[in-house]
Amino acid sequence: MVFSTIIFLCVFLPIVIIGYYLVPKPAKNMFLLICSLFFYAWGEPVYVLIMLASIAYNYLFGMFIANTKRDKLWMIISVVVNLLVLGVFKYSGFFIENIDKVIPNLLHVPDIALPIGISFYTFQGMSYCIDVYRDKEMVQKNPVNLALYIAMFPQLIAGPIVRYSDIRTELTGRSHNAEMFSEGAGRFIIGLSKKAILANTLGAVATNIMSEDLQTMGAGVAWIGAIFYTLQIYFDFSGYSDMAIGLGKIFGFHFSENFNYPYISKSIREFWRRWHISLSSWFRDYLYIPLGGSRRGNVYLHLLIVFLATGIWHGAAWGFVLWGLWHGFFIIAERVVSNHKNNGSKTKSGIQGPACIKKILGWIYTMLVVVVGWVLFALVSVRKTVQYLMVMFGLQKNAFVAYSPSYYLDKKTICIFVIALLACVPWKQVWRKWAGNDKAENEKIENEKIENEKIGNDKLYKGNRAFAKTPAGMIGQKIVLLLLLGLCFVFIITGSYNPFIYFRF
Repeated sequence: MVFSTIIFLCVFLPIVIIGYYLVPKPAKNMFLLICSLFFYAWGEPVYVLIMLASIAYNYLFGMFIANTKRDKLWMIISVVVNLLVLGVFKYSGFFIENIDKVIPNLLHVPDIALPIGISFYTFQGMSYCIDVYRDKEMVQKNPVNLALYIAMFPQLIAGPIVRYSDIRTELTGRSHNAEMFSEGAGRFIIGLSKKAILANTLGAVATNIMSEDLQTMGAGVAWIGAIFYTLQIYFDFSGYSDMAIGLGKIFGFHFSENFNYPYISKSIREFWRRWHISLSSWFRDYLYIPLGGSRRGNVYLHLLIVFLATGIWHGAAWGFVLWGLWHGFFIIAERVVSNHKNNGSKTKSGIQGPACIKKILGWIYTMLVVVVGWVLFALVSVRKTVQYLMVMFGLQKNAFVAYSPSYYLDKKTICIFVIALLACVPWKQVWRKWAGNDKAENEKIENEKIENEKIGNDKLYKGNRAFAKTPAGMIGQKIVLLLLLGLCFVFIITGSYNPFIYFRF
């Protein structure tokens, strides 16, 4: 079941919200768990058993780890089992298919469907067991509470990857009030608008372009496809995260932020501090640091492994592997340059000149790397990606071009495109900087590491709370949200393109 569908918005969600607030407090977790299992089973009734099995063995492994005084063997077994299940359902076909190319007919390529959301709930189960082993978390003895943590429907399908520590106390003692409900509903509508209005409109154009014959495509059209996909995947995924965070608040939970305006980044390192924050921090805490991080061993090898894993996590195809390595290459290159400058080398390196020029050039470089990476991510096929990029950069000039850029850019699409571009910028921060106010706060925002701090990052959505709490501000905000909700229904009802990109991961 997809959030941006009539069945979810008009049937499932109202029933769940009404039922949740009607049932007594001791039954709320069980009710929400049952609804979550139904939500998952709606689309995949068979594979709900895989998720239930994941809940069961992670619960048992957590108990074994705690009861054996955090025996490392049980932690290793829990990680191996989780990775084995993920490997069988997500990577076995890819692995055997590549063996078959080397040694034909040696093995039969299995036809195994990928359970939706398996990458997300598997990582949540692993992090729980590892944190219990590290003595960072107490074992959860109530199976219903652990099941709800893993299976809660707002974040089940496409994240964010919620840590057990994020909602541990709220599993047993959360509060509900009108303000939190209102904030949650508003956040949900913002996310739905990103998805239904921006991502779907731009995504339909990007899909049409990227499925065209590359022998009859012009460079302008290729750039439109790449840029529209770049915007689509951001508003698709961040929109889902916004909806998940909003739904969490409606039910009394605070999920961590997952995006922080990644397309204003001026380096790839900054991009990955702002993009899919829950995944980046997960790999940092459970892979990069255990490998040795930057304190011991070869930091460049550690970074390479992390981004190789990042690519593999996204999908079982060489395109995803190369996409991860593509970003890893630039992360490593930026670190080499940074270390070279910090070592006091007299050789000039990096971008020189006035600060504003360096920022602009840094942003152009970053977005060029990101857009090229998204082409590889979207097409998956390495051969098709190379050909597409050759058309984009004018290395392959086709004698006959089937469609001109104007064919795809009608007034509605151009309007949505401009709105999407504007929505990529944190205008409140920009205004403060231009106005010269709150200099210290702006410097902190500019330089801070983006962490999974739900309270701090929640400022990204709330905006100017002082104004929002005035009667005029509250009324105006509600009117805007209601208009957006109505517009979302119009786009959903009249549109035919409505996928969630990250469902396949």
